[in-house]
Amino acid sequence: MIFEFLDENELSSGSSYNSGDDYMSIDLEEDEDSCDPGENKLFWETREKLLTDNLFRTSSMELKIRLATKEIVKEIKSAKVGVCNCGKTEINGCWLCFQREVSDRLRKAGYNSGICKAKWTNIKEVSAGEHTYIEVLDTLSSKKRDIRVIIELNFRSEFEIVKASQEYNHLISWLPEIYVGKTERLESLIKILCLASKKCMEDCKMHIAPWRKLKYMQAKWNGIRESKVVLLQDIFPGVLKRSNRLSRTTMVSLLTFDLVESLNSSSCLNSMAIEVL
Repeated sequence: MIFEFLDENELSSGSSYNSGDDYMSIDLEEDEDSCDPGENKLFWETREKLLTDNLFRTSSMELKIRLATKEIVKEIKSAKVGVCNCGKTEINGCWLCFQREVSDRLRKAGYNSGICKAKWTNIKEVSAGEHTYIEVLDTLSSKKRDIRVIIELNFRSEFEIVKASQEYNHLISWLPEIYVGKTERLESLIKILCLASKKCMEDCKMHIAPWRKLKYMQAKWNGIRESKVVLLQDIFPGVLKRSNRLSRTTMVSLLTFDLVESLNSSSCLNSMAIEVL
């Protein structure tokens, strides 16, 4: 797949892609239903053009994160020993652990990555659901606002439809398995694909499920980054090793733990958040 490279500082006043931040200025309103073969062909050709234009234009930052993510996923899947933290032997056995491992390795590689979770209840036209994904924040950009880059490790399957039309299957065949892109780019993709899936299901006389609608799909990647819980053994690793009074290293009580004697400086207590277990 060949990408058209856009530098972060490149500006093109004659394009709808200014530095890769402004996306899909073309009107994406729903077209009127038509059974005309010519109009039907034009609809799918237009969706494909919009989709490929969006996918193939990328920034230097997105490209670096994409390459790093693909390399990390390749290393994890080629490892003989799984890295699952919930007791399973195979990494493919737990999707959340797989996401966390990719996020952790990205963070070690110097990227400000983390797991985001979106969870919503039943509201008008949107059924309840939840979704997790990886987010990378670029805080070193010369622009005033932070840039959010979404990483979805199973992107194509999010839009697959059983018994879909040939035109729709051809459209989503352009989608990468691992998606890496700015939130604005993802928003445009979701609009294109949701309109295409609606057209597909109407043509195939299928019911449009609530989880296929635009608002539901938009909610999936509009989550909040999870905060990492810091345990005492992470804050005071040396203290736990010197303590002979503790029977368990994973459950620490402040009532039996002499912090004053163990810490070299009491000032560090003012800069740390301690969770009492």
